[in-house]
Amino acid sequence: MSTPQRAHRTPGALDEELSARRLLSRGQAVCALLVPAVIVAALAAHLAFGWGPSPLWWCQAAVALATAVYLAVLVFKTAVVLGAWEAAVIDLDEADLHRLPHEALPAYTVLVPLHREAAVLPALLERLAGLDYPAASLQILLLVEEDDEETRAALPELDAPFEVVLIPPSTPRTKPKACNIGLARARGEFVVVYDAEDRPEPRQLRKAVLAFRALPGRVVCVQAELQYWNPWTNWLTRCFAAEYAGHFSLMLRGLDRYRLPIPLGGTSNHFRTDALLALGGWDPYNVTEDADLGIRIARRGWDVRMMVSVTEEEANSRLGNWIRQRSRWIKGYLQTWLVHTRHPLRLWRQLGTKRTLAFHLTMGLSTVTTLANPFFWGLTLLYLCTGTRYVQALFPPLSLYCGAAAMVIGNSLMVYCMMAGCLERGLFPAVRAMLTIPLYWALMSVAAYKALYQLARPDRRHFWELTEHGLVDGGTAADDDDDLQPTLR
Repeated sequence: MSTPQRAHRTPGALDEELSARRLLSRGQAVCALLVPAVIVAALAAHLAFGWGPSPLWWCQAAVALATAVYLAVLVFKTAVVLGAWEAAVIDLDEADLHRLPHEALPAYTVLVPLHREAAVLPALLERLAGLDYPAASLQILLLVEEDDEETRAALPELDAPFEVVLIPPSTPRTKPKACNIGLARARGEFVVVYDAEDRPEPRQLRKAVLAFRALPGRVVCVQAELQYWNPWTNWLTRCFAAEYAGHFSLMLRGLDRYRLPIPLGGTSNHFRTDALLALGGWDPYNVTEDADLGIRIARRGWDVRMMVSVTEEEANSRLGNWIRQRSRWIKGYLQTWLVHTRHPLRLWRQLGTKRTLAFHLTMGLSTVTTLANPFFWGLTLLYLCTGTRYVQALFPPLSLYCGAAAMVIGNSLMVYCMMAGCLERGLFPAVRAMLTIPLYWALMSVAAYKALYQLARPDRRHFWELTEHGLVDGGTAADDDDDLQPTLR
């Protein structure tokens, strides 16, 4: 076992304005105080003197605004998913994989952040050792917290290409901080991140090298697809696997087709190391550092492309574990949205109109709808129990028709998108489970409010809630040998 101490390359400094260390910029803080103050003042003026809009008008405006957001998100997601069918993602055939001899393959660094992962460590080391890449050109950095005695005790004696890097127990204690420390020690021309439970296709590194060689230099990241190897454990894993299928096989492919910003997945994203260093690596204060990095790549004028190669993961099969993981993801999406909207005009100049709108619809407004869902479900329940007596005033005709369309047509479209993801991945028995997907969305709202609560608390804002792995036995390593396609598009 080796623990190299020297740094090979140093990431550039991350602009403080692009860091989630602060929750709000000065301008955002002023807006957060000013807008509610103006509304309260307007309500007080109306109640005291009869000036300005009534409280009912404000409620109607809020309902109309939320309805417009729902419709925009639904139309956007449907259009992106439909566009995925014609997406020219990177696909390689058998002959392409061995076009480069071993000696021509560049140095490649694999970063594997570990924290309390003793249970899955033996299987992880076996899978990493099975990567189809010459050991002389491979560097696998196991990033272990210095005070994680459990994982350190489970580490066997390791030879090259494995190296152990100890992460100092300093704040913030997050995965991106560990990855930055590993990045400083990376020797590879390319670098990829894998999680402890990952089962990457053995030839994924070869595919990434060939993809980078065939693509222009502005493509600095290639994202492989993630899927779950245990979709049939229970209802929760069926829904989770269907969600991943729709996200990686349809949503991200659609974003790729239209060259819109791609929020990266937390694993199996392959980078040009020099570009990653120039970006300043990952933001250690952002708990979805992957999605944030995808937006920063787009703002720099660089591209991310999707690649046909699968990494399998374990789907969360326990509700509490799922809530912890999902609340962290939602908290990170909110962090990312706030970070990149600190200077809206600068964001618009860097991304352009189409990509700026896509960013808001992907990162922020989708989360807003998750937070708003319980309110509208409550209104629907009130209507079913009492009729129109209490809710009619909130819905002028236009809001009523648009809201009804969002509820009936919109929910049907989202269920269709989930079913389409199942069909794309061959998860045929899960298609019926999608009829109960609104219950899954309700759980997402629970996680969203937990995320909002943690974001409001400075002591929990950057807290990384660990996801417990190794809950389910079984499954086989990813192997796409029979699924290789005959072209590189």
